[in-house]
Amino acid sequence: MQDYAPSKVSAAWNLFTYFNFAVGASMMAGGIYFLEASFAAKGFYAMAALMLVNSTAAITKTLRDNEESQRLYNKLDEARTERLLMEVSAQKAA
Repeated sequence: MQDYAPSKVSAAWNLFTYFNFAVGASMMAGGIYFLEASFAAKGFYAMAALMLVNSTAAITKTLRDNEESQRLYNKLDEARTERLLMEVSAQKAA
């Protein structure tokens, strides 16, 4: 049976992703702030940007959860198959 070890992410990668998000968010906020449009239009763009970030995080979490549940299902299925094979080999030996 295979063991599924969680992948380790380096601290440098974590720092890079947080920095990347901060730069992107500040660029979006600056772009909306300096946009020559009405306050209502700026509010619409700001809400759309926040919803996009929120939905991206939700999709990422959903995909990760689906993969983890599939790993668990495969691990359980593999254990059942292994147990069945052991029972069959024990019956043949007897």
